[in-house]
Amino acid sequence: MMDMPEVSVVIAAYNAADTIERAIQSALAQRDVAVEILVVDDFSTDGTRATVAALVEPAVQLIALDRNLGPGGARNAGFAAARGKWIAVLDSDDTIRPDRLRRLVDLAEREDAAVAVDNLDVLTLDGRVERMFAEDLLARTPYLTLADFIDSNLIFQSTHNFGYMKPMFRRAFLEDNRLAFDTALRIGEDYLLLASTLAAGGKCVVAPEVGYTYHIREGSISRVLHPHHVDAMLAGDGRFLARFELEGADAAAQRRRTRNLMETRAFLALIQHLKNRSFGPALKVALGDPVALRHLKMPIAARWRRLTSPSSHRTMAAPRAAPSPSTAQDLALKNKG
Repeated sequence: MMDMPEVSVVIAAYNAADTIERAIQSALAQRDVAVEILVVDDFSTDGTRATVAALVEPAVQLIALDRNLGPGGARNAGFAAARGKWIAVLDSDDTIRPDRLRRLVDLAEREDAAVAVDNLDVLTLDGRVERMFAEDLLARTPYLTLADFIDSNLIFQSTHNFGYMKPMFRRAFLEDNRLAFDTALRIGEDYLLLASTLAAGGKCVVAPEVGYTYHIREGSISRVLHPHHVDAMLAGDGRFLARFELEGADAAAQRRRTRNLMETRAFLALIQHLKNRSFGPALKVALGDPVALRHLKMPIAARWRRLTSPSSHRTMAAPRAAPSPSTAQDLALKNKG
């Protein structure tokens, strides 16, 4: 048994045999901080478990689940086993810079914070590196408030989505407030845990420097947002609101998010009806939630006219909004199992 770690790095892994060692090695390379790496295999069907088991590293522990729990359930298993004062989340196909954890721990301890986040680089398929947030933006945001966090997660509307940040949590704060990932969610569970931490009074500090690298790889963008995903997020928000009574700016931001999710669901249903050429149901959706039509804009309106004209081509592709980069990130979701 290794000495008590300062930071527990929790990696939920599902069919990650080709990337898991890279993620683990980036955690092992952390400087000036004692770490343990808890790899939670979420019932993979590839060689993920064998790859982790083959590593002769006392700081690495494999937790092999006997059924697939999804990313939230897998991370909860890792959090439950964690011994560090701090718990950092690392995805199985991503990496962290060697100075990241020391910098975040020092900042969080100095500010007596419950959670710390930092900037990210995105490594694209063609090898380009794109910065997630401008450093001057984060320098002007030393603390992340609940209202700002909620507002940054509005689908189709957010310019800067803070939900992509990978937090490091103070373990005692999570345990004292009985906070964990919502296992009913397969999309948005990470958003809800950080929102709950903030709603419970946790202070979140922001480091403008880059410490996390988000790797886009072949096959990682494999899920598109569907109405049932939005239904699950609305249900998760319902559980969140049943526990935390929001006031003022926080409550106003939550009302905007709820309306945004409802509009998004109506929009996705409308797109599906248009794709199926079910114009009656599409019109019913549009009349029931006309605000959702904002997302269609002119390109979709033009396609609608083409679809409804007698000369319309029968095999025309389904209408899609022309998303901004942040919207594309909202709709293109990394498959975490």
